[in-house]
Amino acid sequence: MSGSSFGKAFNITTFGESHGQAIGVVIQGCPPGLAIDEALIQKALDKRKPGQGISGTKRKEPDHPIIMSGTFNGLTTGTPIMIMIENKDAKSKSYDNIASLFRPGHGDYTYQAKYGIRDFRGGGRASARETAARVAAGAVAQLVLDQQGIKIKTYTLEIGGIRANRIDDISQKAKNDLLCPDSEAVRKMELKIADVKKQGDSLGGVVQIIASNVPAGIGEPVFDKLDADIAKALMSIGAVKAVEIGAGTCASQMTGFENNDQILPDGFQTNHSGGILAGISNGDDIIARVHVKPIPSILKPQKTIDENGNSREISTQGRHDICAIPRINMVCEAMMAIVLTDHILRQKTLG
Repeated sequence: MSGSSFGKAFNITTFGESHGQAIGVVIQGCPPGLAIDEALIQKALDKRKPGQGISGTKRKEPDHPIIMSGTFNGLTTGTPIMIMIENKDAKSKSYDNIASLFRPGHGDYTYQAKYGIRDFRGGGRASARETAARVAAGAVAQLVLDQQGIKIKTYTLEIGGIRANRIDDISQKAKNDLLCPDSEAVRKMELKIADVKKQGDSLGGVVQIIASNVPAGIGEPVFDKLDADIAKALMSIGAVKAVEIGAGTCASQMTGFENNDQILPDGFQTNHSGGILAGISNGDDIIARVHVKPIPSILKPQKTIDENGNSREISTQGRHDICAIPRINMVCEAMMAIVLTDHILRQKTLG
């Protein structure tokens, strides 16, 4: 399958299916001499793994990473790093009764159209389970960013149309399972999640990503713009349907004077650009937002067809998230780390 790799100087290739023996990632281009162990990767995976929170699936995967290659005596060697994560709690029989049906909102129909065959167990390669491999790769990428003092934070900005307003202190997100810094919004979100769950339905939302201490001058012109690669990386996450950088869609409603970030001796007066101008970082925080669709696996009966084109009705049973948020926060953080690491290593080759 093509399309399973991302990045140039820092390149990742993920592999595996939701209900296969394992998933994982091969990382190429990681510099040698970085301290790494499985506990470091585990810490990142624990923030994404299933079986947590009010909106999460009941599937419980330990997500223990196994470093198969690319390290020696606790240090990266500069050779390809392979990380494997075994699937321990897959229950494939839950999909037997819908094996021939195309689930609305999923990749079932399109995978069948492209390949003529598909793994119906949890969506196979199209499953959100694949994102665990990205998080493992993101933990390795962050080691490179740590050398530059670059930090990435994410938080839940919105769920089901309920938006956080108190976002001055992002650390407040640690006080709830939804990773939202606004406690008042969290209460409303939790009530809505519970209500929608009773209806057999699901919810979408918005996650904000902030990368701090990114130096000016990172990125490439024209087709490999830093914001273009960030957008592609975040859009490659299965549930993401839109990406905004900086002011995003609000920029189209501003005048040029309002949208421009005027430059003062001590820096930019505002940050409507989201830290990127002409595809290259300007030294301000890089700010992106992802708009996440509702989980398509729902109990509510829906119209569909089977593999023979016959009209059918489907209710997706099994264990599924009600909302991809907050678990997708860590995936967004990982993809941002991978993009920034890739561009920083590209920049070093120019020196």
